[in-house]
Amino acid sequence: MDEALIEKRDERGVVTLTMNRAANFNALSEEMLAAIQSALDRVAQDSSARVVVLAAAGKAFCPGHNLKEMISKPSLYYYQRLFAQCSRMMLSIQNLPVPVIAKVQGMATAAGCQLVAQCDLAVAADTASFAVSGVNFGLFCSTPSVPLLRNIAPKQAMEMLVTGDFITAQQALERGLVNRVCPPEQLDAEVEKLVASILGKPRTAIAMGKELFYRQREMGIEAAYELANQTMAVNMMDSCAQEGVTAFTEKRKPVWKD
Repeated sequence: MDEALIEKRDERGVVTLTMNRAANFNALSEEMLAAIQSALDRVAQDSSARVVVLAAAGKAFCPGHNLKEMISKPSLYYYQRLFAQCSRMMLSIQNLPVPVIAKVQGMATAAGCQLVAQCDLAVAADTASFAVSGVNFGLFCSTPSVPLLRNIAPKQAMEMLVTGDFITAQQALERGLVNRVCPPEQLDAEVEKLVASILGKPRTAIAMGKELFYRQREMGIEAAYELANQTMAVNMMDSCAQEGVTAFTEKRKPVWKD
C-alpha cells in the first residue's frame, strides 16, 4: 500500500507533507493522524527545517475524521483516545518552530477545516470550500471550534458550527480562515511566494516570533506585553538581529548566518 503521507524535503529546508489517501478524501484516520504526527515530530528535531507545507492528493483536502472507522468502535475510551490523538497533532503544528502552510486544493470539512485553521498560514484554490459539518450528523464540531474561533469572528464561527453550511474560498479569505486565494493552476506558485518570503528571514527570529504569537494570544494584555518585551530583548541579542539592524543603519542588505 502507498504511504498515507508523502514526505519530501528540498535543499532549502522546505518540508512538504502530502496526505495521500485520495480514495477516502484524505480522512484523518488513526493511520493518517499517526503519519502526520511522526512527520511533525521529525521536523521538530530538524534544526535545518525552515517551512512545512501541508498538502493533499486528489480532489479533496480533508473531510475530517474517518466516520466509518469511528462508528465501528463505539466506545467512550476509544473516542477519548482518538480525539486526544488528534488534538496532540494539532498542537504539534502550533508548537513547531517553523511556519506551517496549508495548501488547500479542495474541500476541507470538520477536522479537515480544523486542520486548515490550525496551520499558521493557508493558501486555497478558489474552488476549495470549507465547513464544520459535524452538526449535520448529530455531532457538534467541538474540537474544530477551538482553532476556528481563534481565526474568525465569533458570530461567523458560531454560524458555521450550528448550521454546518459550506463557505467558499473567497468567504474564507474575507473571514480570515485563509491568507490567499487563487485559481487552482496557480496554487503551487502562490504557496511558493509565501515560502520564498519566509526563507528570506532569519530562522531564529521566525521561531521566537511564532512562539510569542501564540503564547501571548491566551494572556491578558499586561502579561502579553511583559512576555513580548522579554522576547524582543532576547531576539535583539541574537546575531541575526544584530546583523539586520547594523545592515539597516549601514544601508546595505543583511547577510544572515542561519
